[in-house]
Amino acid sequence: MSVVIQNARLINPAESLDRVGSMKISDTGIIEAVEFEASLPVSALDTVVEFSHGIVASGLFDMHCHFREPGFEYKETLETGAASAIEGGFTGVALMPNTDPPTDNASVATFIAHRSKKFPVEVEVIGALTVGRLGERIAPYGELFESGVKALSDDGSPVMNSRVMRLALEYASQFDLLVIQHCEDVHLSHGGVMNESVFSSLLGLRGVPSISESIVLSRDLELLRYLRDTKSHAMPVLPRYHVAHISTAKALDLVRLAKRDGLPISCEVAPHHFALTDKAVFESGYDGNFRMNPPLRSEHDRDAVLNAIADGTIDCIATDHAPHACHEKDCGISQAAFGIVGLETSVGLTFTELVHKGLLSPYRAVEMLSSTPRRLMRLPNVSFKAGQPANLTLIDPTYEWTVDTSKLTSKSKNSPFKNFRLRGKAVGIVSKGKVILAQAITHFQTSRG
Repeated sequence: MSVVIQNARLINPAESLDRVGSMKISDTGIIEAVEFEASLPVSALDTVVEFSHGIVASGLFDMHCHFREPGFEYKETLETGAASAIEGGFTGVALMPNTDPPTDNASVATFIAHRSKKFPVEVEVIGALTVGRLGERIAPYGELFESGVKALSDDGSPVMNSRVMRLALEYASQFDLLVIQHCEDVHLSHGGVMNESVFSSLLGLRGVPSISESIVLSRDLELLRYLRDTKSHAMPVLPRYHVAHISTAKALDLVRLAKRDGLPISCEVAPHHFALTDKAVFESGYDGNFRMNPPLRSEHDRDAVLNAIADGTIDCIATDHAPHACHEKDCGISQAAFGIVGLETSVGLTFTELVHKGLLSPYRAVEMLSSTPRRLMRLPNVSFKAGQPANLTLIDPTYEWTVDTSKLTSKSKNSPFKNFRLRGKAVGIVSKGKVILAQAITHFQTSRG
């Protein structure tokens, strides 16, 4: 039996594709046929999904997730994280190394990769930049590379030592590994609960200065310029540098200038930073679900984020999916752990806040959620050609729904978007030979051939 998706908008930026068409997919996840501007013929055994209002997108990929295994399985596991990704429409994720033990060697990286093979979601492992994520000695990059790692980060902990960061950039370039930096001057931000602003003063909470992000970024860009200007003869490729969860106007200005200067730099934004501001923290009444790092910023910073999304300064959208157990979030914000879950609300927030408000076209939204993060991670392009394995996400941009955190698939429920009304939802995926379209088949006009 095959599934035939009729008259959808097919979007695959890797192939510069944005056309109305129909697609037939076998029960083993192979694309059997694609027809543009027309319906496909069907048999009596086919399941037909009339999706004229929907989008068939190249499979979404989230390059910034925390699945907590090994070490913190009470928050999330590889299995529950993969289930959350599927529910959110993601066919692939990249996992940050702040596990216990951290992913600073091939043994841990191989364990995660091996444990994840059975899931329908493609799981990429991000290795640690430094041993133990302590920022003191670089990790064994060659060993990590040989185990399949394609990027490095100490996410959650910035590399504060300039010499160590320089060595990290130089040695990562030997393997063309993407260096993902968590930009935060921890000496400035230490003890901070939320963004430093009038709202932190009103709440009586210690603030995190917005410049804690741009100070570290500025230093790293100077290191990149120095290496480009003095060491390029000794490096096969220039270090590729990526800013995780960028959140401030000043940092975005630095990225914009660095790109004009030709530096190999990219950046991501998390949906909560384009959807919320520090005013939401004030209005939440000390709700621990509004504590995250970087914190929710000012309206000025959010406006800068929206402008940077629109003008292409921000390359991709990544959730920073960070599950925590109830006891770690259902407490005063000063005691709460940093982070929120985001995989299941990402598509809804992107379409509600960006696409439906005219800041992004559906094509650009898919590009930022799918093909660009895959390109940055040096992953193969998704193909929509007959005979190829299907790697796709079905999105209904008109689907209106309310976030019920109690029903999230993730093991943890720590979301600031409880009871938010969203417009746009992923309703199925096809990935790694698995056709997971029950929601699309249940909720939308279907028939037998």
